[in-house]
Amino acid sequence: MPTSPVAEVRGGGGRIALGGGAGLIITIVALLFGVNPGQILGNSTNDQSSTTSSQTAIDQHLASCTYEMANQGDAICRIKATAASLNVVWPNLMDGYTAPRTKVFSGSVNTGCGAATSATGPFYCPADQTVYVDPTFFDDVLVGQLGGSNDALSQEYVIAHEFGHHVENLTGVLTKGQRMGNNGSVRIELQADCLAGVWANHADDGSGDALLKPLTPADIQRVGQTAKAIGDDSIQGANSNREGWTHGSAEQRSRWFGIGYQSGDPRKCDTFATNDL
Repeated sequence: MPTSPVAEVRGGGGRIALGGGAGLIITIVALLFGVNPGQILGNSTNDQSSTTSSQTAIDQHLASCTYEMANQGDAICRIKATAASLNVVWPNLMDGYTAPRTKVFSGSVNTGCGAATSATGPFYCPADQTVYVDPTFFDDVLVGQLGGSNDALSQEYVIAHEFGHHVENLTGVLTKGQRMGNNGSVRIELQADCLAGVWANHADDGSGDALLKPLTPADIQRVGQTAKAIGDDSIQGANSNREGWTHGSAEQRSRWFGIGYQSGDPRKCDTFATNDL
């Protein structure tokens, strides 16, 4: 739902590399909303005792999660359920798939790519092959600041997008994109959107253990609203310099999710093989 999200779903700004053993697929939401870039990596000032207490509460919550809780709107349990679904779907679509770790955190977290805070937004760290999510992102940023949708599928799209980055890491696409600058970053992000759509296609296949009910046009429209909310033109302005874009336009993000969802085929997500993004 190709890093940080659905937002990060915004990824790869500033001094942070895309992909590679020590790179970080990360959002630039913090930069766009006036947060000190030093908060993103390595300079967190969050109170450690408070963060530890919050993390303990989250870990206890995760241990008590049920599918019903996820289905009833519990954001933490929905993250866990979505990750579980992704790890059922992807081994059937990709030879050699290995599951990433999923870390639900609050406040700040230490990662293989450095320290990060909630201001970072959801992101994937290739160095430790982990998807990191602070659940407050959905209400506080995705809806409150970006104007996206906060329905279940939009939240799941965010997680699926980050898993898309993991797939890209396994296939070497992250390293390839890193060498291409901003153009490569856009292709990485659009591919992750497409891969999120592929997951959604298989997650609503009607089987008894499917996470999603068959999607309706209204469901797809709401995901499109979220994808558009985090397009470069939506955040930076329609007249912003396209050469500085790192994620693609609102229309492109929505379109590539649709390509993945309609086809259910990750081979259709090769954004590096086309000039028609």
